Amino acid sequence: MQPDIPISIETRALGTLAYIKRSIESSGYMAVPGTAGVVMGVIGILAAIAASTYWAPHWVAIWMLSGAIAFLIGGALMAREAAQSGHARYLGPVRKFLLCLCPALFAGTVLTGVLWRAGLTSLLPGTWLLLYGCAVLSASTVTIASTMRLIGIMGTLFVGLGCLAFASPPEAHTALLGIGFGALHIVFGLLLGRMSDAE
Repeated sequence: MQPDIPISIETRALGTLAYIKRSIESSGYMAVPGTAGVVMGVIGILAAIAASTYWAPHWVAIWMLSGAIAFLIGGALMAREAAQSGHARYLGPVRKFLLCLCPALFAGTVLTGVLWRAGLTSLLPGTWLLLYGCAVLSASTVTIASTMRLIGIMGTLFVGLGCLAFASPPEAHTALLGIGFGALHIVFGLLLGRMSDAE
């Protein structure tokens, strides 16, 4: 039998510090599953297809319904991810994530009603894309470090699409909404999925 090899106090201290760091990160930040982005993106693509066909006159209702469905499904997938990873016991990250995400989404909901009543529905696509991008940018600050930058980039692209929508003719709005709520969600969902698999 080999004698026990003594472990230096520095090695133990470094191991303990690494464990504490991982615990603090998991208790203070939110993990965003890539599957949520992909599913939300598929819903966005379907909405864009529906809004550019026979149902085009009802495009506002189509996008609002698809947004509500995507929000509910995305939230359920995030809750499942938190439960599977053991982070569900930490309410702090969930509360911070919602406090960052929801104000801009609430503002978008209020402005949707205001613009619709005023007959300015051509401003809705830019408003939705811009405020959703602001919500994602804000929420990215409370996501885990490995995905924070990626989610921030996605939010920035949404903001850019929103500004482009304000400068574009109405004929381009469905395509811009499809690119944002459809393609961007799918692409970044796949990238987030690859990052979580690599970890």
